[in-house]
Amino acid sequence: MDFTFDITLKTRTIFYNLLESFSLEKLNTKPEGFNNTVFWNIKHVVVTQQLLIYNLSGLPMLLPEAEIEAYRKGSTYEKDATNKDVEILKKQLFSTLEQTQIDYKKGLFKTFNEYTVSTKSVLSNIEDALEFNNFHDGIHLGYILAMKKNL
Repeated sequence: MDFTFDITLKTRTIFYNLLESFSLEKLNTKPEGFNNTVFWNIKHVVVTQQLLIYNLSGLPMLLPEAEIEAYRKGSTYEKDATNKDVEILKKQLFSTLEQTQIDYKKGLFKTFNEYTVSTKSVLSNIEDALEFNNFHDGIHLGYILAMKKNL
């Protein structure tokens, strides 16, 4: 799983650099033809990781429930992020991944509630969820790179 975690770290680093490179105004801009903002997409990947890894394993998630609800699948951009929100997200990109690695090495992910994702793939265990999470991160990185042309 070292390779899987390494891919996640590299993608999270790209997200961090995007948060650093865009102005707050651009992070909060919803380009024409898109449903959400750059900030929403990055927050969404952090939230989705928690749902796929912790929630499906029956473990407490590492983010507040209000954040989970605001950025989970099916949610859309509702309010502008603040500078404080951006700083929190920058930390969450890495703190949630670090804790997941620690918890995985400790063997905390003992149970897993099978789940069929939007691609119709079935996640049957924590390893499936970790690998699918990287695919999901890549989708949202693609959205952001496409959005970048319109910001």
